[in-house]
Amino acid sequence: MWLSNSSVGRKVVMSVTGIALILFLTFHMAMNLVAIISAEGYNMVCEFLGANWYALVATAGLAALFIIHIVYAFWLTMQNRKARGSERYAVTEKPKNVEWASQNMLVLGIIVLLGLGLHLFNFWAKMQLPEIMHKVGSLTADTTYAADGVYHIQNTFSNPVYVVLYLVWLGALWFHLTHGFWSSMQSLGWNNKVWINRWKCISDIYSTVVVVCFAIVVVVFYIQSLTCCGATC
Repeated sequence: MWLSNSSVGRKVVMSVTGIALILFLTFHMAMNLVAIISAEGYNMVCEFLGANWYALVATAGLAALFIIHIVYAFWLTMQNRKARGSERYAVTEKPKNVEWASQNMLVLGIIVLLGLGLHLFNFWAKMQLPEIMHKVGSLTADTTYAADGVYHIQNTFSNPVYVVLYLVWLGALWFHLTHGFWSSMQSLGWNNKVWINRWKCISDIYSTVVVVCFAIVVVVFYIQSLTCCGATC
């Protein structure tokens, strides 16, 4: 099959799944900002996106996108290394006009993947998963705070260790996005000199806005936790 047997096809799969994940990040970022504006509004969104059939279908689809993106990323990396052979060991300096992110996409991707695992542990495993277990008849599933997203955000980001880990994760995500966004567009055909420069600019702006907005949520809730500790609330 062309999408798996050719290098171009694999890059197209990487690009399409990457763009779909970028769209999800945009939604997730906007959703998180609601938590700063209105705790009640954010919890309403969390309840809407609980263990309902449409949320479960979306979660399964999102998981499939992540898995396909990750598998193809490793596949392409191994293919490129095999194609270069021993030549990659002869390189003693960074090639001109090659971004740092481009040289380290695999490492950045691994950091992003580890951060995703941490995020699933702190939120999905304490929110949607207990609801799923409850619906299938588990007697040990505790759904008391399953739809209380603000509760979990406060608990997570009152811990300075998690704050640092999330900010490191977001930093890696920024580098990954700034290269991945425009690279996806290039793989899909927007590779002329005019548009590729425009996409690079859009990639930088978009990645910065998304990552900064995520970071704002982390920092705001951490500051709130310090304020509450000082006020013994």
